[in-house]
Amino acid sequence: MQLESHVQALREDLSRVAAVGDESTSRAAELLSSALESSLGRRLQEALAEAALELSAQLPQGRAEVRMAGSDPELVYVDDEPATPVEAGDEGYGARITLRLPESLKSRIDSTAAASGLSVNTWIVRALRRAVETRTSATSGRRRLTGYGRS
Repeated sequence: MQLESHVQALREDLSRVAAVGDESTSRAAELLSSALESSLGRRLQEALAEAALELSAQLPQGRAEVRMAGSDPELVYVDDEPATPVEAGDEGYGARITLRLPESLKSRIDSTAAASGLSVNTWIVRALRRAVETRTSATSGRRRLTGYGRS
């Protein structure tokens, strides 16, 4: 996405509105648009960042990020799911459990798995693996710092 074209369009809009007034109004609008140019770009970037956060909250997995390519932002999808390792022969799907779910939850799992192109079993195994790995890495990596610092 090229921010410059959007900033330029806003400058032109301001010029058209100022053209209704006299020459001093047009000159004031020109000065204002020049002064606000960097602020407009920054505000557009902030709006994109908020949009990425809202979009990320709606994604079943992964997240949306805003990345800068030069001076232009790009919206990028980042898949948080680690590559699934190939199951070892003895680590295959040998264990079984019986799980009772509310019908509404089962329906949501069915539709989410189908949308991901996965079987319900594979989707549940991946979800459980992510939950266990996230909890394990979060608790094992915590270290507490104590003491005083100087600046």
